[in-house]
Amino acid sequence: AAIMLMIAPLRPASCLTTILLRQQSVVTHVNNVIMSLLPPLHHRLHNHASRSAMLSARTTTRLHSTTINNSHGNDNDDPSLWYPPSLMDHMLYRIKEVNNVPYNIQHSLINFTINGRLLGKVTPKVAERLTSTSPIFELSTGSNQPTLTLSNAAGTTMEQRTRSVASVMEQLRDAGYLTGWRDELYPVAERFDSPPVFLIERAAASLLGVLEYGVHINGLVDAAAVENDADDENDNELSSTRRRMWMARRSKTKSKYPGFMDHIVAGGQPAGLSLMDNVVKECLEEAGIPPEITERGIQPAGAVSYENYEGPLMHQGEGVMSRVVLFCFDVVLPSDFVPVANDGEVESFCTWSLEDVGRAMDPEYDDPIKPNCYPVIIDYLLRSGAISPDSPKYLEILRALRSGTCC
Repeated sequence: AAIMLMIAPLRPASCLTTILLRQQSVVTHVNNVIMSLLPPLHHRLHNHASRSAMLSARTTTRLHSTTINNSHGNDNDDPSLWYPPSLMDHMLYRIKEVNNVPYNIQHSLINFTINGRLLGKVTPKVAERLTSTSPIFELSTGSNQPTLTLSNAAGTTMEQRTRSVASVMEQLRDAGYLTGWRDELYPVAERFDSPPVFLIERAAASLLGVLEYGVHINGLVDAAAVENDADDENDNELSSTRRRMWMARRSKTKSKYPGFMDHIVAGGQPAGLSLMDNVVKECLEEAGIPPEITERGIQPAGAVSYENYEGPLMHQGEGVMSRVVLFCFDVVLPSDFVPVANDGEVESFCTWSLEDVGRAMDPEYDDPIKPNCYPVIIDYLLRSGAISPDSPKYLEILRALRSGTCC
């Protein structure tokens, strides 16, 4: 048609009319052909749009099952992750909070040994206090590096040593030097599976810097089974796709960290009990979890360890060495189970979402968790896949979780 219009001026006027009429007929025919093709094309475009919408819907659903509605200023660049990059630094902060041994203290520690077996670590000032309190403790100077040990007056059997050490610790307790007495005995040994050399009051274990063991339980429940708290309305859409974690509010009468948040169940590992027997006992005592529920839902999940210099006299060089291994357990609780405080150590229970746990990692968080619970919770976040291994500092966090002697 365009060519015909270009040559039209070269024709006579009578021919031009004929050409224009033919031209109109051709254009009409072409339009009809094009219109006949449009319905199939329209259907193809419509079907393509439908498939795109379905794919988008499936992708959105998948993301909603793994992300958290962040209404608190998330600075995360990856929308497929529920946490901001700052969480990795916050988790490292919480781990290092219980792994703090100053350089000068680390290099001044004196080994506590019996018959050549390394059992603990003490500062020179603690060693001096122990030897000046009783002849049961003595400093051995037979080598370049002095060591603290028990004298022959302490006896040679486990029972004799236990009684001798207890008499010294009771003196320190009565003098107000040793606080938080628990009337609970810990085994003192080179390794977890070694026979104990003697037993020691729990409150005195860190004074000798001996390895202490404990059990911490992550109490888990499907979020769909738990009613959301009144201040959790923004999380309603996603709560059915995530697990929540039961948390305990420590009693305000506790000698350490009163009123802090805590695991639903946690306790030291006393002498004479297996780990699983201790877990069942602690679950019943601290949260009212019947043994049959614990045994059905419990899952051992490894261990974390840390070493920390602490105590009221730490700034005077007379702090104590807390050397701890915590065995981690996960217990999945029934949807209709509600914990009950039985032993007076817990004030109340509540459930936290993954986002709640993440916020509590912040060093500035105003309602923190008891410090040694953080490594166990962080370990769970890594094990469960809640934290992507592609996240920066992932391996650094993994390594830091076992900074102490883990044996």
